[in-house]
Amino acid sequence: MTELRTASVDASPASRAGTASARILTAVQAAGLPIAIALLVGGIVLAVTGNNPFVIYGMLVRESFGDINRIDATLAAATPLLFTGVAAAFAYRAGVFTVGVEGSFVLGGLTAAVVGSSVGGLPPVLAVVLTLVAATAAGGLAAVIPALLRARWAVDEVVTTLMFNFIVIGVASWSVQSFFQQRGQANSATAYVAPAAELPPLNPPNQANVGLIIAIVVVVGYAIWMRRSVLGFEFRAVGSAPRFSLAQGLRVRLVVFVAIVGAGLIGGLGGGAHALGIVHRYTSGFSASFGFTGIAIALLARFNPIGIVVGAILFGALNSAGSTVQLFVNIPIQLIDILQGTVMVFAVASFAIPRFMKRARRGAGRDDA
Repeated sequence: MTELRTASVDASPASRAGTASARILTAVQAAGLPIAIALLVGGIVLAVTGNNPFVIYGMLVRESFGDINRIDATLAAATPLLFTGVAAAFAYRAGVFTVGVEGSFVLGGLTAAVVGSSVGGLPPVLAVVLTLVAATAAGGLAAVIPALLRARWAVDEVVTTLMFNFIVIGVASWSVQSFFQQRGQANSATAYVAPAAELPPLNPPNQANVGLIIAIVVVVGYAIWMRRSVLGFEFRAVGSAPRFSLAQGLRVRLVVFVAIVGAGLIGGLGGGAHALGIVHRYTSGFSASFGFTGIAIALLARFNPIGIVVGAILFGALNSAGSTVQLFVNIPIQLIDILQGTVMVFAVASFAIPRFMKRARRGAGRDDA
């Protein structure tokens, strides 16, 4: 018996390595198909409009990664997507399909802009920390009611979080126009944040800033949380088998509540970092649908932290390079939207269809019995 136990312990590191490699390979394969289909669809659009797809795609790659300035622009565009991708993955790990990260991102950005414009007299580190904490809290606050509805009364979180996006964004716009609008601004915009509250750039005068480092820390924290914490284990268990987890006495309601509110906290932090590092204020159109793009990134990555980083960089590259390429080549202005939208559609499909087929087979098995 001792020999058997020793052999299993000795084999466990290799077994874990093999399992991790298989998991990464599966994630790569699952992500590769939506991307390949998107490139094919985009290539067809380019060919129909008289452009060479290979030339255009080559330009996109060069404009995304051709030199240090282009890489900097790509990383700057990827930074908010890292936050929203992790936020979505955090909730989805528990089987909770929140779409409310967009609202949390917006409310976090507005809070950061308002607080950040009022902390000019503080030391820079304290000003940044205080502002980001306020933004994070605001993002979590935007998710509390949908979390309570889902955890306490099992109200569908997709509907409630989607509706709360409209409420939060509407309240944010009304608040700016009524209380926080900077004088002399024709559009809905707050005052600029104080210099002490700005996140410094990593490669001045380019846009990539300390927010990128914060985002990487969040990704690492997410990975450690899911693999090393007790609640992270409960997340995975509830996400895989909620009924079994409830029967085993796991804290299903707490997991659901933490999943939704935690996603909101991360989204709020992302909005705060975006306000302090890139925009330096809140204005209409503050979020370019970063919350919804984060959903696609999380599904594309299969919730894998490394996959989230790769997916965020991919979408960031499309955002940063697309507008530049359109200045030099007469390509459809909607090409980037087509590529991103196709990736999103097939990322969701490749995730949802296997689950649907599995449920269908279970239902057929019960009928046969």
